[in-house]
Amino acid sequence: MNKIFFLLIPLALSGFIHLWNPVGYPDVFFDEGIYMRRAVDLLNTGNPQEGNVYDHPYFGQIVIASILYATNYSDFKTSTDSDSLQSLYLIPRIFMGILAVVDTFLIYKIVQIRYGTISAFLSAALFAVLPFTWIFKRILLDSILIPLILGAILIALYSAKTKHSSILITFSGALMGLAVFTKIPAFTMIFVVAWIVYNNRKKFSDVILLLIPFLLIPLIWPLNAIMLNQFDLWQQGVLWQTQRTNSILDIFGFFAVIDPLMFVLGLSGIVFAVLRKDKFLLFWFIPFVVFLSVVGYKQYFHWMMIVPVLCISAGIWIESIHKEGKMKKYVYFGIISAVFVFGFTSTALLIINDISKNQFEALSYVLNNYDDNVTVLASPVYTWILYDVFKKENVPEDYSFILFYPSSTEKMVIMADSHYRIDFVRGPQLQNILNNSTVVQTFDETTKFNSKIYPYTNMQATEEATKIEILEWVK
Repeated sequence: MNKIFFLLIPLALSGFIHLWNPVGYPDVFFDEGIYMRRAVDLLNTGNPQEGNVYDHPYFGQIVIASILYATNYSDFKTSTDSDSLQSLYLIPRIFMGILAVVDTFLIYKIVQIRYGTISAFLSAALFAVLPFTWIFKRILLDSILIPLILGAILIALYSAKTKHSSILITFSGALMGLAVFTKIPAFTMIFVVAWIVYNNRKKFSDVILLLIPFLLIPLIWPLNAIMLNQFDLWQQGVLWQTQRTNSILDIFGFFAVIDPLMFVLGLSGIVFAVLRKDKFLLFWFIPFVVFLSVVGYKQYFHWMMIVPVLCISAGIWIESIHKEGKMKKYVYFGIISAVFVFGFTSTALLIINDISKNQFEALSYVLNNYDDNVTVLASPVYTWILYDVFKKENVPEDYSFILFYPSSTEKMVIMADSHYRIDFVRGPQLQNILNNSTVVQTFDETTKFNSKIYPYTNMQATEEATKIEILEWVK
């Protein structure tokens, strides 16, 4: 009974945090629009490859498209009202919230097997309540691959407890293969899974069995490119992803600012793991951080892949303080309670806000005031709705269209949000067109937050809804 109680509390907390107000908070991010567009395109065409862009494998859009298909998404009746438009993201966001609850369960079970029930409770509860875990509500590839990785780790642990270990090892490898088929950096997690599998029976044949599905499943991506006679484009896309780079210190610093509580607890747990030479945690954490340091462009949400191990290491570290008797029992439980209450309260103060409302009011304005005789330049957050739902013409996939092609209409409408302005560095055309346009409507966030005060520091990662200008440009 006690063990069930320890499990149900984190699950209940996680369910509330990740399923309450699923679309209102956080805002709808640029990349979420891309993955929704690709999922809808897959439903319409049956082809997981969108055009000639090879930036990520296919499993992410396959999963999202499957959810849309299963819920008869194409039959939904949507009006131009902002509330109706906002509901277009409801089902995918709820699905991501459910995956986050599954993540909480898997974290609990993984830690329970290796470290015990109390550490499992602490780790799962930290994952449930710490503010930065709101990121798992976003429709991102990372949100989809995390349960695959956690599932692979859990099954690898269980493979030591059964006579059918070969089947479980193969299944674990298949989950890892699907994770990589979702997003390539997930391959860094094979080190911890392979370490678990090898340590179970000390057989290299078990590791080979793990690696077969792990390597074969992602090969679907380049093989499909070869079948489409686009292997050269596939190579260019993969190389482009690896050649974009910035310092990992940028996202270290950003992470420390928006959620210092998770940053301090998590890294303290990692330091404790180093001192204890805990290979399980170190094989989980270090390969990804090393890879992220040397390859690719880093963004704050890329930390999602190691948020579980940060919460786990923090939970183990906190429990070790109690085990070693370094403080009195009532002081220990008082500190634990304070951390959880503070974390839950901080997260609740964030998720009760409907900050994405601003985005859909801006989209509603464009739908109600412009016809097909204008070109609409906007983020993918909006363009898939304009094109796929309302069948609007002259709607490019995103505003970067203007970097390569002239407008085919006499008039253009620009939805300029913070992401548009960040992308000024991509080419002078984006700024030039704003300089030569007239602002006709501005949508400001109705509630103002001091993003320098915790927990509203998290609002620094949700700025695409803060101010949206509608501008008109005429030839």
